[in-house]
Amino acid sequence: MKTIDRRSLVSRHNPVLREVEWLSPLTVGNGDFAMTVDPTGLQTFGEWYEGNYRAAHPLCTLATWGWHEFSNPYAVTTDNYPVTFFDSHGRAVPYLAQHKDFRDEASFLYANPHRLPLGWLKFRFLRETGWQEAFPCHFSNFRQELDLWSGIIHSRYCLDGHPVYVQTACHPEKDLIAVRVESSLAKRGAVQIALEFPYIANNPWGTGGLFHRDNERHATSQREADKKTIFSRKVDATDYSVCFASSAAGKWDSPRPHYYIFSPECSGESLEFVTLFSPGADNSALPTVAETFAASRRHWEVFWSKGGAVSLGESPDPRAIELERRVILSRYQTAAQCAGSLPPQESGLCHVSFYGRFHLEMHWWHGAHFALWGKPELLERSLSFYQTILEKAKATARRQGYDGARWPKCLGPNGVQPPTLLEATLVWQQPHPIYFAELLYRANPTRETLDRYADLVFATAEFMGSFATWEEKNGRYVLGPPICPAQEWRVKYATAMNPAFELSYWDYGLRAAQSWRERLGLQRVPLWDRVCEKLSRPMQYDGVYSALESQPDTWREYSIDHPTLLAMQGMLPGGDWVDREALRRTLHRVLHDWCWDITWGWDPPMVAMTAARLGEGNLAVDALFLDTPFGNNRPRLNGLCWQGDRYPYLPGNGALLAAVAMMAGGWDGSPDVPAPGFPRDGSWIVSAEGLAPLP
Repeated sequence: MKTIDRRSLVSRHNPVLREVEWLSPLTVGNGDFAMTVDPTGLQTFGEWYEGNYRAAHPLCTLATWGWHEFSNPYAVTTDNYPVTFFDSHGRAVPYLAQHKDFRDEASFLYANPHRLPLGWLKFRFLRETGWQEAFPCHFSNFRQELDLWSGIIHSRYCLDGHPVYVQTACHPEKDLIAVRVESSLAKRGAVQIALEFPYIANNPWGTGGLFHRDNERHATSQREADKKTIFSRKVDATDYSVCFASSAAGKWDSPRPHYYIFSPECSGESLEFVTLFSPGADNSALPTVAETFAASRRHWEVFWSKGGAVSLGESPDPRAIELERRVILSRYQTAAQCAGSLPPQESGLCHVSFYGRFHLEMHWWHGAHFALWGKPELLERSLSFYQTILEKAKATARRQGYDGARWPKCLGPNGVQPPTLLEATLVWQQPHPIYFAELLYRANPTRETLDRYADLVFATAEFMGSFATWEEKNGRYVLGPPICPAQEWRVKYATAMNPAFELSYWDYGLRAAQSWRERLGLQRVPLWDRVCEKLSRPMQYDGVYSALESQPDTWREYSIDHPTLLAMQGMLPGGDWVDREALRRTLHRVLHDWCWDITWGWDPPMVAMTAARLGEGNLAVDALFLDTPFGNNRPRLNGLCWQGDRYPYLPGNGALLAAVAMMAGGWDGSPDVPAPGFPRDGSWIVSAEGLAPLP
């Protein structure tokens, strides 16, 4: 098989915008920091994007270190919030669910901490009417291209007949934006740079910021030091700084609080500047624009050149190039926004969703694909977060009478789960650390890897073993009640029992933990073996699998939300206990009868993974292209899907990458043929390199 021309593969999918694409702005980022810009190459139209909330994608500057918390006006915290007891086979188990008498307190705890919007970096231009904020209608001949191979955005446009060319890049190791402007406007002194800093909007969606507002709760100070301007920000108890350095001398003005304008004195038609965002004072020398561009080029060339690649361009199927585009842009977006030191929020670093908190159950879709595409180090960056909150997870398990560590669902960097019934009872995130550790061990099978993650693996398995309850009447172990399955809607959590997907994940996780012990020369844990041997098996009803034993008629009661009953053998390997023909019937019924109106971006790729394991390659591809009613499986020009009209939803991008990696690179026990998950009828010609098989 010939080697893939990776540069050609990547570059043919450079996104190109020729107008103001309100829902497809482009982003530069390094995994821990990102800035999303408009067609001017900066955030010049920030107010316009923010003001068109459900019709536009807000322009954000976000970092994994950027968090803020309001002062708590209540006497209640998560430590003393009243618990709610639920019956679990005759035992009263306390859960941190929302209490009817403390709803305001619960809302406050849910909203704090939240993402800190770092500010807007903008252009101001001198026009015949004088200096003014630019409106989109003032510009013409937009052409903006993200060069994926270098990570640099090239923006070209005209203002009053004057051509402007802007290059924008993010440093791969520093939270720094570098910009080069080339235009006769610069020589005429008609280009200014503006920095605008917001207060906190206390809004679960959007930029998270309140611009054009001044109050005593945030302050901005400015000083000059070592040829750079340093802006010190204090937002309540949160501090951060922004450092600016330009190739041209100039002066700063502040026409209103928290809004600063730099007027450069350019001798030629070129202007360069860098802007560094940091959680504290950074006194190091700033890299130049040229150094940043060179670092960006090296970083992205290595990213694309090493690890996995899939080329589909020679396929007769007319959908092949579109699938290839989705894959390439998803790889860029997840690397730029979801490969940081914390698990990412569902909207990455380009938008605030759910106050910017991350959902640990989504971490599988955000991160597992990195290992499959030969980039395990990008998954490993955020896996360390579990180690920082391990003791809190153990404390949660102890309070409920369980062993090991019970991982939370929706949280911020403090590792604290706020009071909500759904999130308190959700469990499908529990085996994730075992799965992630297993992926990393497969990539680097050393004693060092085993030792590094043994505590996570064993604490997770200890909880899983103790959470499974022995049911004497039927001689089996059961999961729940209470339990919230991955399919969250219309489920009666207080009485729910034995969701199909979670049963399969429990089986996988405990078996993997036993293998981890054997690799370390430790004895197997008898309880874990007993649970796997006697664990309930997913229920069948009317010839197909049920999503939940306690609500067996899935289609009558709740065929909405995630069809995760398929994931028990697809995303997961399943086991000999899976009735493959019943699962095949279930797959066909899901595709035909499921209520796709209320689904999410990772559902179609998840369905594709099950179809692939069942040898249904044509259905697998069809699932990847499911046209769901809210468009959450139709990536926009920048490669991002939206969840309805609320926010860009990156689990859909990660799920696509996991599914395509599996279909092209195989899975444990897959047929020994190239691209075993794709159709074998000649309609798809798949070239793949550097992929790791799915377990």
